Amino acid sequence: MGRRVAVIGAGPSGLAALKNFKDFGFNVVGFERGRGVGGNWRFDDEAGHSSVFEHTHIISSKTLSQYEDYPFPDWVADYPSHQVLRNYFEGYAATFGLMPHIRFQTEIEQLEPDRGGGWRLRWMDHRKAVHGEDSFDAVCVCNGHHHTPRYPDYPGEFNGEFLHSHEFKRAERFRGKRILVIGGGNSACDVAVETARVSARTVISWRRGYHLFPKFLFGQPIDVFMKRFGHGPFWLQKKTLAFLLWLVQGSNRKIGLQDPDHEILATHPTVNSDLYSAIRHGDVQPKGDIDRLHGATVHFKDGSQEDFDTIIACTGYKIQHAFIDPSLFDFSKGTPRLYMKMIPEDAPGLYFMGLFQPLGCIWPGAELQSKLAARHFAGLWSPKAPLSDLIDQEIANPDVKQLKSARHTITVHDGNFRKRLKKELARSTPASARKPDQDAA
Repeated sequence: MGRRVAVIGAGPSGLAALKNFKDFGFNVVGFERGRGVGGNWRFDDEAGHSSVFEHTHIISSKTLSQYEDYPFPDWVADYPSHQVLRNYFEGYAATFGLMPHIRFQTEIEQLEPDRGGGWRLRWMDHRKAVHGEDSFDAVCVCNGHHHTPRYPDYPGEFNGEFLHSHEFKRAERFRGKRILVIGGGNSACDVAVETARVSARTVISWRRGYHLFPKFLFGQPIDVFMKRFGHGPFWLQKKTLAFLLWLVQGSNRKIGLQDPDHEILATHPTVNSDLYSAIRHGDVQPKGDIDRLHGATVHFKDGSQEDFDTIIACTGYKIQHAFIDPSLFDFSKGTPRLYMKMIPEDAPGLYFMGLFQPLGCIWPGAELQSKLAARHFAGLWSPKAPLSDLIDQEIANPDVKQLKSARHTITVHDGNFRKRLKKELARSTPASARKPDQDAA
């Protein structure tokens, strides 16, 4: 029996970890709290689990979102729906024989170092209502960072329904209601557009101006366009992109939104063509920041006020893992100290896959992380300097300079991040050089 590797989560990052560690002959066991694979892309899971909304489509194109080991079929649309993506992940798991290795409806309760080396996991099997625990030589934490909602804090109290996008599933429950959506990110735009279809009124409140990216630019998915034509220094690419957005859409203020107070890509991109259209058609009403709350009334900083039945805060998440003691790892403050956004200091055999926010899609980067982590654990690759030094270098030289906020501590430039991972993979020892009995299952 080879060395044992636990993978926490069977979403896109967890599936990649299971596949790549399995490829190296490790004895892999996956733990997934949901009923199937796909993570956030399983729309039908319970409300306590962060997942897509009823009409969600991906915000990066299929071309730049697919696994290298498992491309999308040609028939898939440029921006596939969550139903298509769920089938895609289920197909990935079936193709690479991952399903027998996954324990579904099983939630990790604690991860801690084992006295004898390696890592010890405690879990709860919700199907059998039993607890279990076991030791593993390595653990891949792949359950993402959409677990602990971050709520805004305003003076006063609101006596209507106040919820986070974490709880939002279907727009139908808000039929005929007056809705205020808080936020300017991708979730906020999706929620505003979806509720506007059924609500009596939908208003979206932005604390600051954001750059709105259309999904298509000159007939191509915007990420494909930028990869094809985004050459030259990064500052020039950003200037060119900002000009093209202005040329295609005009300024935010012309449709009632604040103009950005920061350069392009200084916040995570909001890729949504529908919000722009909904505002231009009068279906969604734009407002500025909130000043205070009083009963059913929301007072805005521009001096206006309005009554609402429901407030939906689309204000992101804290980077926390409930099953890890903060004294061991606390990623909620500052930039996580992880080399390649994956390997912590002084914790042999522990990996965090997918704990980064790319300017693009997360899955291909997580797939490359998994390939590198498997080689690292197999002894076929090692960092070229002490981890503390490499982590210091990464933190001091971010891919993109963004606004200082909790949301922007894990950002990477998708293309550059993948290149760095591939560079490290290229200098790893070929798998064929492994001893025949090394780590064999």
